[in-house]
Amino acid sequence: MSRDRIILVTGSTDGLGRRVAEKLAAPGVHILVHGRDAARGKAVVVTVVQAGGSARFFAADLGALREVRRLAEAIQAEHAQLDVLINNAGIAKPGAQRRASADGFELHFAVNYLAPFLLTQLLRPLLGGATPARIVNIASAGQTGIDFGDVMLERGYDGMRAYCQSKLAQVMNTFDLAEEFEAADVTANCLHPATYMDTAMVRDSGAKPLNSVETGADAVIALVTAEGLTGRYFDVRREAQAYAQAYDGAARRKLRQLSLELVA
Repeated sequence: MSRDRIILVTGSTDGLGRRVAEKLAAPGVHILVHGRDAARGKAVVVTVVQAGGSARFFAADLGALREVRRLAEAIQAEHAQLDVLINNAGIAKPGAQRRASADGFELHFAVNYLAPFLLTQLLRPLLGGATPARIVNIASAGQTGIDFGDVMLERGYDGMRAYCQSKLAQVMNTFDLAEEFEAADVTANCLHPATYMDTAMVRDSGAKPLNSVETGADAVIALVTAEGLTGRYFDVRREAQAYAQAYDGAARRKLRQLSLELVA
């Protein structure tokens, strides 16, 4: 008897993540729904079940590394294998004042990058091995270089820069993961799903939506189902070039070392 395909979608109680979870729902698929709001999480579970799949909601605030660890432990307690990891959860507060996470890190860097970095490392034993696995990281076309002298942007804070460097860090980590998992039958890719999708995050930022969530969800699912692709960055459905620093091996090594120190 074959087992269900296990798919974790972080930030799947709203917006892009929710639509991705809904579109992946099907018989033989078990969706791990993640978010902070239990009521919205249960609503997504119902939708998945109605589509013939199965689902379970996991609550965690990715602004706290202890909750990232708790999420990983809860998943590991129930599953020995993870077929797809979609790191979608994120924030965008371009006009806001600098805010810190529960661990004292700049909030965009903590939620958009450090949380998925740690979660992926913790779930690594569940990925690959017996069956192929996919990692899809939701990045952005909005990218800017990381200043390793002021990663937490304590001098001259700018919310848009904070968002853009956190998304570049996610791209850099994706390229590293592709190399790390090369022999484990696990692919790692990232993408800018669509510009200004019609989501609460975009509307709350004051931007006018230009694209539907459907467009972004289709782009994400294309990478979930893609064969033979790894270590790539896509702009929606088209392979593209990320910000130059993403291809700098020394910068990636510096980011990885810093990340390991911060999550330790």
